Amino acid sequence: MSQFDSIRPYQDSEVKSTLKRLINDPEFTSTLIKFRFPRARGAFLALTSFALRQVLKFKVRNVTKVYDFQVMVERYMAHMVKTTTSQLSSSGLDHLDLSKPHLFISNHRDIALDPAFVNYILHNNGQDTVQIAIGDNLLTKPWVADMMRLNRSFIVKRSASAKREKLANLKELSAYIQHTLNKTGDHIWIAQREGRAKDGLDITNSALISMLALNKPKEQSFAEYISQLNIVPVSISYEFDPCDLAKANELVEQNEHGEYQKQEHEDIYSISRGIVGQKGQVHVHFAEPLSGEYESAKEVAEALDKAIIGNYQLMPTNWIALGDAIPEGIPANELANAKRYFEAKSRDVSAEVRSQLYAMYANPIKARQQLSE
Repeated sequence: MSQFDSIRPYQDSEVKSTLKRLINDPEFTSTLIKFRFPRARGAFLALTSFALRQVLKFKVRNVTKVYDFQVMVERYMAHMVKTTTSQLSSSGLDHLDLSKPHLFISNHRDIALDPAFVNYILHNNGQDTVQIAIGDNLLTKPWVADMMRLNRSFIVKRSASAKREKLANLKELSAYIQHTLNKTGDHIWIAQREGRAKDGLDITNSALISMLALNKPKEQSFAEYISQLNIVPVSISYEFDPCDLAKANELVEQNEHGEYQKQEHEDIYSISRGIVGQKGQVHVHFAEPLSGEYESAKEVAEALDKAIIGNYQLMPTNWIALGDAIPEGIPANELANAKRYFEAKSRDVSAEVRSQLYAMYANPIKARQQLSE
């Protein structure tokens, strides 16, 4: 594994030193405090930071392995599910042979929660958690990198600008994924595209499939190599997206000015907003592994799109946003709740942002309709 030291998750031998580094990082402790007390400053911040460090030292005193850390995180995850979702459900796991490692490729709506919900459901079904692919653009702070790598995340290097370096990074990533599936035997989660689908359209980037195939032996066919990866399309559906207005504003900014300039550490704030915000119903569907005789990355991407879009669970918010005839069987109280949600969200925004907000919720239905044409 030494050849992958720059991107792999932390190992058991690194847990204690990483936790010590985290607890002694002033920015880490102050960030945690400001989640609870946004206006914390001066003496109050210093005092609560000191107290928090003592609490954290006590809480992690017996954490010596990655598994121990994940068990601790699971308690907070359970609390988040209880307080910010009305229901978390899943389907399709019973059709998978989880004794074999799988490459879960899902749509991408939330930076942290997409893989977290996959992990949580697997854990609650007696399975090991997945290794998570995370872009280095999110690791703008050392403590964020430490937290992610402690939680079994491996790094996707995206910051290189030179073509040769980019190719080398992609080859390293491809080799790591194959090594993890074939040698380590861990499941892996990766998003179907770089960046979240802010417009609600879940489209796989075929470059992802091309990257996966970079480590294919010359004598092996493309179709056989793809089959051995055990790719499972995963559809993650949210009734409410805590970052929806931020996404709508970003899209409008891009449409009007040709670009959107992110604020420093904006992705970190999006992670926080996604975790604490209300999500309503959340459903995760695991499709059967891809098994076709695919001849190109484009064909694999199309198969992923068909499975992910086709198994996306449409929510009352999707139907209210679309505004067309609503199917029978959706409870009236859920539709009324969705209407109130949009009324509250769009009360103080421009017509352009309001239109974009509705579009991102309506697009999963439109994509499903196009799929059946």
